[in-house]
Amino acid sequence: MTTQANFSLGIYDRRTILWSWLFPLSYLIHIAEEYWGGEGYPAYLLRLRGVHMSTTRFLAAQSAGFILVTIGVILARRLKFLPMMLVILGALVAGNALTHTVTALSILEYGPGLWSSIFVWGPLGIATIIRYKSAIDDQRQYWIAIAIGIGI
Repeated sequence: MTTQANFSLGIYDRRTILWSWLFPLSYLIHIAEEYWGGEGYPAYLLRLRGVHMSTTRFLAAQSAGFILVTIGVILARRLKFLPMMLVILGALVAGNALTHTVTALSILEYGPGLWSSIFVWGPLGIATIIRYKSAIDDQRQYWIAIAIGIGI
């Protein structure tokens, strides 16, 4: 029974696999808040930055992002680079949390996505970056993963 369970998990333990699925799940939470929070992200973006993004385009872009994150988690597991992918995603969501927070502080008002950034993505990103540092043998790769996540 143990051999079969290990085979189905590949080289990763159950906790790492479950942890990886926190990213698509938290993405759905973040999209929901950006969509329904306050005036909605498209209206907020127009008012704050003068950028017009229709609700349809917003949902299409967020859907594409969600699909890419999900595919990334699946491929990283199958191609055996899940810790690297987790650090990339950790840096990505931590960076997003930071931008939402800095923007809110600079204008002193709520922006759609702020609460999920502060209470979900910030902690998830930081915890992931810390937790999986030792899982990447080459520390240059670790810092490259962080750079990729921030770059995205």
